[in-house]
Amino acid sequence: MLPLHWLLTAVSVVVAVAALAKSRRTARRLERLTETYWELRYDHGQLRARVAKLDPDTATPVQGEPAPKPGGGNFVPLSSLKR
Repeated sequence: MLPLHWLLTAVSVVVAVAALAKSRRTARRLERLTETYWELRYDHGQLRARVAKLDPDTATPVQGEPAPKPGGGNFVPLSSLKR
């Protein structure tokens, strides 16, 4: 009976180490994706500003997107990210 307990303990430790490794990989991937998301948002804002500067007559907000508030910048409330 004792070898069965040691076998189960060893299997449990291996499964725990595998789960830890997978969670760390997932955390790193999430961090990279989050960084890429914010870089793309920044680039999108920069490109939108450049287009608006080049052709202010046709630079209208995209349909379904609220018009930017004067002096509003690119503020994103945390409550909207939790959805």
